Amino acid sequence: MRILLVLCLCLPAWVDAEIYQWRDTDGSKHFSDRPVAGAKKLAIKPGYGFYRVKTVYDGDTVVLEDGRKIRFLGINTPEVQHRHKPADAGGDEAKRWLIDKLKNTKVRLEIATEKTDKYGRTLAHLFTEKKQHINLQLVAAGLAAVSIYPPNLLYVNELVKAQDQAELARLGIWGRPEYAVIPVGRVAEAGHSGWTRLKGKVVDIRATRKSVYLVFSDAFEARIERKWLDLFPDVNSYLGKTVEVRGWLSKSQGHLSMLIRHPSAIKLEA
Repeated sequence: MRILLVLCLCLPAWVDAEIYQWRDTDGSKHFSDRPVAGAKKLAIKPGYGFYRVKTVYDGDTVVLEDGRKIRFLGINTPEVQHRHKPADAGGDEAKRWLIDKLKNTKVRLEIATEKTDKYGRTLAHLFTEKKQHINLQLVAAGLAAVSIYPPNLLYVNELVKAQDQAELARLGIWGRPEYAVIPVGRVAEAGHSGWTRLKGKVVDIRATRKSVYLVFSDAFEARIERKWLDLFPDVNSYLGKTVEVRGWLSKSQGHLSMLIRHPSAIKLEA
């Protein structure tokens, strides 16, 4: 399986990480951890300053004393209550854990390829003064699920390993009925909002100019954008296999789909 990793996964956190970026003939961006003809090298430089956390917004978002809003890279915790939306199962637990963990300490940020998201939040891995990796510990405790958004691939191996162990031990969200796997045939009646786990057989694979689709039924398919295909094994290897996909459902014209950004969001049935 060819999984794209930034070089710094195998190096100490203080070493600059590098990946390569290039565009194909259609103008789509591609990334690799190996040199490619015509590619330019992107350097990832982690930060070194320590900051006090002013506010814990939820399990994966905080505000620093300098006013920056930080969204944790590589993970997703259940939502807490906001406005008129009730909290997701496990959301309050993740927030309480984070508040307790960040008491009487400062944090440093390690930023990957993309510095901010579309909401202007700084994207980062957080480390305490005692070198505790907060993103990783949330996953290890079963309070967060791995959620990789390429090209931000720092610590992907460590995060996936921690999730596998937490899932096996049924820690946190992995022991909650709200996050149990839903068979694809029941997805319409389940009406599940938020982060979801679906399982079924890939009965067909179809391709468009921008995406490749794993078709599970007439009502549901998983979509992989072509610019990230280098991260995945041969997608044809999924055909006829029973797999679990993890992510957020979207609906268009009565049809449900799920965007799969990274192979960690697909699990083959053992």
